[in-house]
Amino acid sequence: MSLRSSYLDDDSERGLFRVQRGAFLDPDVLVEERARIFERCWLYLGHESEVAEPGAFRMRELGTRKIVFVRGKDRVVRALLNSCTHRGAEVCRERAGNANSFQCFYHGWTFGNDGRLIGVPGDDAYTPAFSREQLRLHEAPRLEAYRGFYFVCFDANAVSLATYLAGATEYLDLVADQSELGMEIVGGTQSYAINANWKLLVENSYDGYHGLITHARYFKYLAGSGAVGTPIGGTVNCARELGNGHAVVEYTAQWGRPIAHWVPSFGEAMAPEIREIRAQLERRLGPERAHRIATTSRNLGVFPNLVINDIMAITVRTFHPLAPGRMNVEAWSLAPRGEASEHRRHRLENFLTFLGPGGFATPDDIEGLESCQRGYATAPDAWNDISRETAASAPTVTGEAQMRAFWRRWQELLAPKVTSLAEARRAAAR
Repeated sequence: MSLRSSYLDDDSERGLFRVQRGAFLDPDVLVEERARIFERCWLYLGHESEVAEPGAFRMRELGTRKIVFVRGKDRVVRALLNSCTHRGAEVCRERAGNANSFQCFYHGWTFGNDGRLIGVPGDDAYTPAFSREQLRLHEAPRLEAYRGFYFVCFDANAVSLATYLAGATEYLDLVADQSELGMEIVGGTQSYAINANWKLLVENSYDGYHGLITHARYFKYLAGSGAVGTPIGGTVNCARELGNGHAVVEYTAQWGRPIAHWVPSFGEAMAPEIREIRAQLERRLGPERAHRIATTSRNLGVFPNLVINDIMAITVRTFHPLAPGRMNVEAWSLAPRGEASEHRRHRLENFLTFLGPGGFATPDDIEGLESCQRGYATAPDAWNDISRETAASAPTVTGEAQMRAFWRRWQELLAPKVTSLAEARRAAAR
C-alpha cells in the first residue's frame, strides 16, 4: 500500500492549514481509515429509547459491519454482530422490530435476543465437543452509554467512552437535560446516500461560513414566514475544540426552538405554555443553564462521524463511508419525552423542513459536497484551504477551528502512515 507522506499542511507559524485532496480520493486512505479510525474509535450505535422494551431491536450498519442493537429478555442492552456463528449468514434481516429470537434462514440456527444459541436443527449429528455456549452470537468488544447515547468500539483495549468523549459530554448534557422525563427518538429514520467523501459531511456539519450563501433560499423562507424572533439575553457565537477530534459551534439564532423559547411562528396561543416550560427549566437547572438550553443552538461533531444538531429541532445524524466518493447517511429526530403534541408537530416540521433529505438545507448541502467531490477529480493535486481564523483568540461559527480539530485528530490516528507537510519541512530543515 502506498500513501502520500503528507496530506496536511499545518503550519501554525504562518497561520496556514491546508488539506491535500488525495485524502478524499485515494482508496488506500479509506483502507487506513477503516483500520485506524472506524475499528478503533467509539462509534454511535443508537439511543436507549429505541430499545426501551425487552426484545426491541434496531439493525444498524456501521461501515462494513452490521450490528443488532437489542435489549434482551433479561433487559440488558447488547450489540450483537449480525453474523451466524455456523456459516456466517445474517440472522437479522429486518430493520427494526421486537423479537424473542433471530433465526438464520440458511440452516435454521436460532439465537435468543440475548445472543444465546437456542436451536440447532439435527443437533444429534454433532459430537459432545459441540458447545452452544461457545457458538452464541458474537458481540462488539465494547458497548457503553452516556446519557442514553449508546456507542460501540471494536478495540477491546480502547479508553472508556466517557474518557473518549472528553469535552463533548458538556454538550450531550445540554441535550439530555432538556427534559426531566428523559429524551426519546421519534419514530422514523432519514436514510440516504451522498456521492462524496465522508469527511466532507464532517466539515459541512459545523461549517457556518457557507450558511447564508448556500442556504439563502431557506433564510428568505424564514423571513417571509415570520419564523424569527429577537434573541433573549444576548448572543453567542463561538467554535470550540473539545478534545479527541470532537468540536462544536454554539450560537444564538433568530429562528425558533420548540422548547422554552417562543417566536412568532409558534402562535400566540403557545406563548404561555412555552413560558411555563422555561420557568420549569429555570427551577430545575437554574436561570443560566436554562437560558443556554432554551435559547442557544449548537452543532456538535463527535469524532469520527456523529453529528448532533441541537437547533430548531434536535437531529442525530451518523454516516459511514462506502467508497472514497460515496457514503450512507442516517438521521433521527430526538425529542423530550412527554412533549406537548403541538411542540412535537413544530419539532418534526423543522426536522423535515431544514435538515430532511427533501428539505431546504440538506439538498443544498448534498449538491455542495458532490460538487466538491467532482472538483477534486478535476484538480486532484490541489490543496483545500482551511485557514479561516487561525489567528483568532476567540474562534467563531464562520471560522474553521472546528474543522482543524477534526483533521488534526485524523492525522494523529493515521500516523505514522501520514505526517503533516509542516512536520516534514521541519524535519528536512534539521
